[in-house]
Amino acid sequence: MAPQSRPPSRMAPLGMLLGLLMAFCFTFCLSRQNQKEFALSNPEKSSTKETERTETKAEEEPDTEILEVFHPTHEWQALGPGQAVPAGSHVRLNLQTGAREVKLQYEDNFRNNLKGLKKGKRLDVNTNTYTSQDLKNALAKFKEGAEMESSKEDKARQAEVKRLFRPIEELKKDFDELNVVIETDMQIMVRLINKFNSSSSSLEEKIAALFDLEYYVHQMDNAQDLLSFGGLQVVINGLNSTEPLLKEYAAFVLGAAFSSNPRVQVEAVEGGALQKLLVVLATEHPLATKKKVLFALCSLLRHFPYAQQQFLKLGGLQVLRTLVQEKGTEVLAVRVVTLLYDLLTEKMFAEEEAELTQDMSPEKLQQYRQVHLLPGLREQGWCEITAHLLALPGHDAREKVLQTLGALLATCRDHYCQDPSLGRTLASLQAEYQALASLELQDGEDEGYFRDLLSSVESLLKELR
Repeated sequence: MAPQSRPPSRMAPLGMLLGLLMAFCFTFCLSRQNQKEFALSNPEKSSTKETERTETKAEEEPDTEILEVFHPTHEWQALGPGQAVPAGSHVRLNLQTGAREVKLQYEDNFRNNLKGLKKGKRLDVNTNTYTSQDLKNALAKFKEGAEMESSKEDKARQAEVKRLFRPIEELKKDFDELNVVIETDMQIMVRLINKFNSSSSSLEEKIAALFDLEYYVHQMDNAQDLLSFGGLQVVINGLNSTEPLLKEYAAFVLGAAFSSNPRVQVEAVEGGALQKLLVVLATEHPLATKKKVLFALCSLLRHFPYAQQQFLKLGGLQVLRTLVQEKGTEVLAVRVVTLLYDLLTEKMFAEEEAELTQDMSPEKLQQYRQVHLLPGLREQGWCEITAHLLALPGHDAREKVLQTLGALLATCRDHYCQDPSLGRTLASLQAEYQALASLELQDGEDEGYFRDLLSSVESLLKELR
């Protein structure tokens, strides 16, 4: 008998339902685990991150509310939350404790800054930083600005100069329109020499020409230019004029041209200026003329040993001796004594300098050694003349004579010791200058003029005893 089929069991649907439920639970649990580990957005974690972001933002942004000002000292101190520090304070992070610490960097500067801070006020802190490139750019802009400013100042200065001064071309053009001619010093001197040398010029015009010429020849270059066109010889020849005024002003020009100008001095000696000057001094002329001629002679002789040799050969000491012995020539006598003193000391200093430094040329030193001034003064009786000149009135004249007596002391000692009038004069001067020096001391002058004169007198007296 064929087997009969079993009816379906009631447990089958229940098993299937149970399997589906277990699969659903497994899938649900796996989904929950993935959400915990790999979800891009978690409500709880999102809320936590949002809170941290808010706190970080709150730390980074300066609080607009009132901050408590922390007053740092020299020691490191922990900085509490909500506290602000003065600008320039030294702040660090303690890696061990995690706390921020602060102290003063420079006490004096920040003490002044602290005075300006009051508790309860907001403190602005500049947290901007600069890179090296920023500093280079700023420096370049600074230099560029300085150059622009300097350029502006230069342009402004040039504009001011152009406003105050005009180019020479424009001035010449204006002068040409006004028929005015611009002359150089050389052209002016040529014109003045021509006027002086012209036979058609009056005496007043010639004197005016010499007076103006003296102004120009004070300059060394102009005096040398006077040689280039023969103007110096024309003035030297003016010493031969029969008009005393022309001789006076010609000597005036020569004295200015000779002064400290060796080239002109050489040309003058070769042109016969020394002989002509001595002739005027030795002949009858007004005192004013002899003053100017003596001035020219002194300018020619000083620092020019060759001219000094020629002066002695031409009998210059005799001419000067006659000049100082004339009546009414006391002013000339003082100038002559001063000239002799200058010539004596000049030779002495030249020889001493040559021995010490060896800088002087052998030729010039030899010329000085050929100037036998001291023997000539003794032979011409200048020991007696200078001793008598000490009786001149006036402290300046006495000072010059005392200096010359001291310079002649080695040569004239015997004569001075045998001259009783010189001893009496020196004693009288000693008493006079002692009284005047005492007055200077009372006025608080320890080293006065009369004290120096007294020292010179006493020094001579001591040498002559």
